Amino acid sequence: MKKLFCLVSLAAAVLISASVSASENCMAPSYTGRQKLIPYGAVSADGYFKGIRLAGKVKVVSSFPDIKVQVVHSFPDLKVKVVDNFPDKIGEWKFVDNFPDFTIQFVNSFPDIKIQFVDYFPGV
Repeated sequence: MKKLFCLVSLAAAVLISASVSASENCMAPSYTGRQKLIPYGAVSADGYFKGIRLAGKVKVVSSFPDIKVQVVHSFPDLKVKVVDNFPDKIGEWKFVDNFPDFTIQFVNSFPDIKIQFVDYFPGV
């Protein structure tokens, strides 16, 4: 009886260790609850960069900007449409001299975000 108990406990230990090592090496995704998606670029999925909503009135400055911006032609973090009326959607910017929502500085290297100017479909 003692030998049977030892044999059963040994078999159970082998099965448990095999299932643990198999689950650690499993390439299939497991459901661990609702996870928030991390955006690929610097701009969040809802159009914010460090708490700044990327829509509205923008002033271009040469020093001490809120955001350093580089203009690119492909793979932007944000697509920007320049508008004349009041901008309300993410990516719609109106360039002003007074009372801006945020300030930007155009740079060629080490930008905070990369933008592309478009005529249609602005946004992330």
